[in-house]
Amino acid sequence: MHWRARPPPIVWYISRSDLRLCHQYQRYMCGHRQIFKIMKIFHLHIISVLRCVFMIETVDNAAIGTDNISAVLDDLLVDYDKKLRPGFGGDPLEVQIDILLRSMGPISERDMVYTMDIYFRQRWMDERLATNTSIENISVSIKLLEKIWYPDTVFFNGRKSSLHLIPTPNRFIRIGNNGSMYLSQRLTVRAICQMKLQNYPLDFQICPLHIGSFAYSTKDVIYVWRYGAAASVELAADMTLSQFDLTNHSASYSTTFRKGMELSMLSVHFGLKRHSGYFLIHVVVPCILLVILSWVSFWINREATADRIALGTTTVLTMTFLALENRNDLPRVSYATALDVYVAMCFLFVLSTIVQFAVVHHFTKRGHGDLDHSGQKQEPNKVFQRKPAIGRVRFRRQNGTSTTSSRIFVSRAGDSRFGVWLSSLRFRRQARKSTPEPNSVSKVDKISRLMFPVVFIILNLAYWVVFLP
Repeated sequence: MHWRARPPPIVWYISRSDLRLCHQYQRYMCGHRQIFKIMKIFHLHIISVLRCVFMIETVDNAAIGTDNISAVLDDLLVDYDKKLRPGFGGDPLEVQIDILLRSMGPISERDMVYTMDIYFRQRWMDERLATNTSIENISVSIKLLEKIWYPDTVFFNGRKSSLHLIPTPNRFIRIGNNGSMYLSQRLTVRAICQMKLQNYPLDFQICPLHIGSFAYSTKDVIYVWRYGAAASVELAADMTLSQFDLTNHSASYSTTFRKGMELSMLSVHFGLKRHSGYFLIHVVVPCILLVILSWVSFWINREATADRIALGTTTVLTMTFLALENRNDLPRVSYATALDVYVAMCFLFVLSTIVQFAVVHHFTKRGHGDLDHSGQKQEPNKVFQRKPAIGRVRFRRQNGTSTTSSRIFVSRAGDSRFGVWLSSLRFRRQARKSTPEPNSVSKVDKISRLMFPVVFIILNLAYWVVFLP
């Protein structure tokens, strides 16, 4: 067994200067340890405080969001007097209004009213209902309106407005933590519109809607537009009207005097342009066709008295029925509308065709077989003579020298069929030459064929120039 010798120990030699540096480092590290401990303790304290604040807020919100919110509202309503407006005895209360127009129509000219569906929104401040909680807004049941004060807003020119109740009342109320109140309702408003129908159906109507308080004067309640007069009335993007085009709308603020009080009033004016296509199709075009139909009598023989009278009478009666039918939808105003003027013009043209035929019948009837030159009625032929040489029988009057005569072809006994046929052709040719033309055209009819259309076109141009907006 062999023993291995140990290595000699390592000896470190430290000088005094190095030892002094070690002592300084130890003291430096001890000082910083104290600073680190202090910073760590301070940091822990900050975290604990933040955790406590967060836990308190969480517990407060949880408590308010469950059962305590009802208690808060009940406490607010204990001493609440709904008979007095907010800030009674001080400055007037400001009620902010904005409207969303959902649809419009129908618009009745007969009753002079128009109907529209709107979302009507009101905002005001009632510091008595301030919850002073972290919840910014609280939506509550509409039954709360029975216990609080809210504006007595009315439509001054309304006629029979209603609240939507299907499936539930379309209204809600929201309370802010600072006492701000928000009430929104969906209403069907039927308002009066005083229309001017002189240019009907080419008219442009302006229908207003006036909003204000029923009982409070400007000393108590003032109405203002929430977003200003230009942006407080909004139109739905898909809104369309069947009878009119809503070309523009404008909002304004004014005051009005009612029952000796000055009341605040907001107004909205809707500009409505009527669709004229319906009246062009159902009134104007039928009237024009009836007038043109009456001109057909100018091309009918003047001897066809019954035909021309029947045509004229039919067109006159049809025009009368058309005028009365379109008048049923209009109010009984004391002035004539543009539609009345056009129908009357067409009626006069139809009536003038009958008057024109009376003129033709009176001045051009003579000399066409019904009356002789002496003005006496013609009597039936009484005497006839037979000339077998030419195979004809001629009838003449015994008294009178009338140039008119009637001829009848008579064949001889024993003539062949071919000879009879040739004799009949000669007889027809001679009869056609000797008989005057019964269907002669009157000069009055010729002039009327050109004059009536030209005058009608000129009057139509003048009408549309005057009445088109």
